[in-house]
Amino acid sequence: MIRPLRVLCLVAVLLLAGAAPAAAHNVTAGADLRFAQTIAGAELTVVIKGTSRVPGPLQIGVIAYEPATGPPIGLEVRSVEDGHKATATAQPSATPRYVRITVERTGPHELRLTAGGEVAVLPFRVLVDRGSAGEFLIYGGLLVAALLLVGGLLTGALSRRTPAMLLAGGAAAAVTVAAMVVVFEPSLPPPSPDGAAPAVNTTALGRPFAQGRVTTVPARPAAGEEFTLRLDLTDGSTGHPVDDLVLHHEALAHLVVTSEDGAYFRHLHPLRTAPGRLEVRLRADRPGRFLAYAELEREDSGGQLLDGEFRVAGPAVAAPPPVPPGTGGTPVVRPSVPVAGRPAAIEVGLGVTPRQWLGMSGHLIVRSQDGAFLGHVHEMGAPAPRLRFTFTFPAPGRYLAWAQYAAADRIVTVPFIVEVAEALG
Repeated sequence: MIRPLRVLCLVAVLLLAGAAPAAAHNVTAGADLRFAQTIAGAELTVVIKGTSRVPGPLQIGVIAYEPATGPPIGLEVRSVEDGHKATATAQPSATPRYVRITVERTGPHELRLTAGGEVAVLPFRVLVDRGSAGEFLIYGGLLVAALLLVGGLLTGALSRRTPAMLLAGGAAAAVTVAAMVVVFEPSLPPPSPDGAAPAVNTTALGRPFAQGRVTTVPARPAAGEEFTLRLDLTDGSTGHPVDDLVLHHEALAHLVVTSEDGAYFRHLHPLRTAPGRLEVRLRADRPGRFLAYAELEREDSGGQLLDGEFRVAGPAVAAPPPVPPGTGGTPVVRPSVPVAGRPAAIEVGLGVTPRQWLGMSGHLIVRSQDGAFLGHVHEMGAPAPRLRFTFTFPAPGRYLAWAQYAAADRIVTVPFIVEVAEALG
């Protein structure tokens, strides 16, 4: 019985070793997807809940941050493979109200959002778990063991010792295989779920960074008038549009726009309006030079920061009303004059308990005065009502900084200035 047992164990190990690993950046089947979007003048997060079967229901909700309620959002889910469409309407709110859309198959889909004359198309995949080879061996081994054991008992009862021993040995081997799979399966990569993207052969260094071009429509917007800021992304190797952005911190791209003097600041999440094209509508309150920074990440590549600039014409217009007092405290920096290259602690007292936004309680965005540097870090987990950040300023000089968090009905931005000293010795 030793040799058959070894053969069965070897088969189990080989089957497990051959299980296909999950592709990089594939979202786990059953996990929720969250897309931050700036659309129709509102800051929203679209939530696509994971589904466990197809055909089956796909639940979609829209969380509103600024304002806490927004215009109805038209939803259309389309299968890229067969073109099947389903539609619904979602009402944004502080607590999402989920609507159901039926999906017929796994694989690549597009979610089309429509609100206030704007349209965004978000690519995503419907994923459903498939049974692993390990599960087959575990349950199959136990079933075979049970059948062999019953057969052995019946055979033994009929005084047939040799067949009974063989059946009992087979049952023991089946139980051993199942036990080995139980022990080793957690250490092995899970199989790719149904609907996952096929493996792509890339070099060890991954895909090249995207090249970005920032433009405005119209080409020279006027202060106080709405315009569209456009970011076109191309692959430097092929010249093709870059359309393989992956979610990071709940967005395909984070866009920071500031005036040269830092008095105007926006942290936005542009809409994907075409392959390789991101757009967002803006309204500047002053003329002059503006700087734009986009944080994004391609599949099978690292995160990157793209930058560009544009100019706004005309006289200054009235700025929006300030945030009501009590919703954001004065930041405290320790040491009070940070040293370049050394971590500094920044704490902001709040008048409210912040909501989760982009997966975090708070964000800190830092720009050098000349605009050559932009940094972005997240809250360190301080107990409410305060935010705590750690940031290392790369060089001496003056930095413009903005701490951000979500209150009950708005995104609160706390601007401040940090003077950084040169390291001695």
